[in-house]
Amino acid sequence: MDDGPDATRPRSQPFLVTLPGVYAPQHDTQLLMAALEQEDIGPETAVLDIGTGSGALAVRAAQLGGRVTAVDIAPQAVATARLNAMLHRRRITVRRSDLLSAVRTRRYDLVLCNPPYVPAPDAAPRGASRSWNAGSDGRAVIDRLCSGAPSVLRRGGVLLMVHSGLCDAGTTLDRLKGVGLDAVVRSRARVPFGPVLLSRIRWLRERELVDSDETNEELVVIRAERP
Repeated sequence: MDDGPDATRPRSQPFLVTLPGVYAPQHDTQLLMAALEQEDIGPETAVLDIGTGSGALAVRAAQLGGRVTAVDIAPQAVATARLNAMLHRRRITVRRSDLLSAVRTRRYDLVLCNPPYVPAPDAAPRGASRSWNAGSDGRAVIDRLCSGAPSVLRRGGVLLMVHSGLCDAGTTLDRLKGVGLDAVVRSRARVPFGPVLLSRIRWLRERELVDSDETNEELVVIRAERP
């Protein structure tokens, strides 16, 4: 993760408005978008974007032809995603929701998620930091998603989720397989530590989450399919 609103937006991303306090598209967004573009999406494809933030992934999924629902717990993110959908002239249903709470009665062909995944010394993130801080091991939100994903996937439906290697892709694969999904790492990338990771590098090293000479973070996209 480039970690935080001050990080540089990848130049290949389309222009999007990002209101204050909303997670701006970054390298993890770009990696997940590349995975999204490899999926077979058409007019009948029901897509769910969890934790939509700016709505970047939701907008792209709509451009590819999908019927898109986007959710986020932050009111400012909901407003941002609606604004970007309007600016890009795409019909997207945007709802305020704590992960899956507002969509549990629906089933989707494709579920996208760029969850908070940065290990943090503080137990309760506040404000904009909720977009990246995810407990001491970075898995506070990821584990909830792994448990809940089967309930919103149709048979043959696919979950695409991006997160950092700092919170252990192997554990995510095991959890997804444990709830009956066929899960693999779809893609990987390495990016320089951003402002948030650099601000807590000493803490991360003390917890042996990064090596003393490490300066890059691995990002992974996990693809999990419901048989």
